[in-house]
Amino acid sequence: MEKKWEDLTASEKQEVQFQKLLVPKDPEGNEVKFQNAEAGAKYKANVTRIKDAIQMKKTPDRVPVTLFPSMFPYHFAGVTPRDAMYDYDLCVSAFKKYMLEFEPDMHIGATGPGPGRFYELLDYKLYAWPGHGVAPEHGYQYIEKEYMKEDEYDLLLMDPSFYFRNFYLPRAYGSLQGFAMLPPFTGILEMYGVAFNFIPFGLPPVQETYKKLFEAGAEAMKWAGTMGACDAELRALGYPTILGGYSKAPFDVLGDTLRGTRGIMVDMYRQPEKLLKALEQQVPIMISMGISSMQQTGNPLIFIPLHKGADGFLSDEQFKKFYWPTLKQVIEGLVEGGCIPFPALEGFWNSRLEIMQDIPEGKTLWMVDQSDIAKVKETIGKKACLTGNVSSSLLQLATPDEVRDYCKKLIDTIGQDGGFILSNGAFFDEGSAENIKAMFDFSKEYGVYK
Repeated sequence: MEKKWEDLTASEKQEVQFQKLLVPKDPEGNEVKFQNAEAGAKYKANVTRIKDAIQMKKTPDRVPVTLFPSMFPYHFAGVTPRDAMYDYDLCVSAFKKYMLEFEPDMHIGATGPGPGRFYELLDYKLYAWPGHGVAPEHGYQYIEKEYMKEDEYDLLLMDPSFYFRNFYLPRAYGSLQGFAMLPPFTGILEMYGVAFNFIPFGLPPVQETYKKLFEAGAEAMKWAGTMGACDAELRALGYPTILGGYSKAPFDVLGDTLRGTRGIMVDMYRQPEKLLKALEQQVPIMISMGISSMQQTGNPLIFIPLHKGADGFLSDEQFKKFYWPTLKQVIEGLVEGGCIPFPALEGFWNSRLEIMQDIPEGKTLWMVDQSDIAKVKETIGKKACLTGNVSSSLLQLATPDEVRDYCKKLIDTIGQDGGFILSNGAFFDEGSAENIKAMFDFSKEYGVYK
């Protein structure tokens, strides 16, 4: 008798997800038809190579190699990031050109630029983007503010959905001001007085907010359809994506998005207990966000950008108290849900590595930016697959020979026993196509297991 999903172990769930990837199906449930037999064989070899690396096995033939770019594919194709954000067909054609030129073993899709008109419709406040606050040829710029005030922890803790709708969203999206007028839905109970709760929906600002939401939703569907078609076309050519969505470390939810860097640093001293309660509150939310993304896309890899846990933001004691415990819970919860957490160690994490060793074995993938890769291998890398850490500066400013030398060093020192995917260590906008080509060609040839 076949086990129910909830009765499967984490390993069994991961295996089910990979089998779905190995035999992909279209939205109607039919097996995907590849362009030809060669493309089908390439696809299965690529997925198997990534699967074995994540599960800490030697892959069938060589060290996998991929690239995690930001705006580079569009610069490479002669397209400005601004044009990629507003012309979705141009965006995917540029991304396909990049894919066919460099042929990575897996990709993360053409979603990086995002839908520019969607951001405009909602009057998005958190970022400046190409052609909207920054030059058309540049990348994003985060605009940090305290989108949650220091005296609002009790509101967040009482009802996070109400807080996000009535306080955070109207501050972060100029078109959603009407949400601030809505009552908490928990007050809609019995017949007496129930109509009073619906009066705000008759107010012009609230109605205008919903009109903007409907328009933005239609734009998001248009964009997502184009991105999905791109993934399907690349899959038919033999190039898989296993990226299913993203989640966040609870500390970064508060520190990046709500309180901001200054706010959360002050909160650790002035109201640590409320901060800790808010971090715990975010754990099931972040787990659910990752699992639901996996279920929607069918892809198990859940990206977790890690920011304020890096060296220099917190002391080791603060990291142990405020950052790692809830991040660890999120990682474990995602694993139990069948996901593959994909934390990105952005910046330097050399002083954190020993603290972070207690993780599920063969269930996670860690992107290594500027940390000492050998030290990461001796700590986190004993239980988890690593990817990285070819630097952005090396890909942009070095010579092809220097790139080859560094890739050789990575393969020789940490790539021979499995559990490693060679890639860049941080998302980047600009780079030398010659250097990136050297990274791919050399690694595919030299990375064959001895």
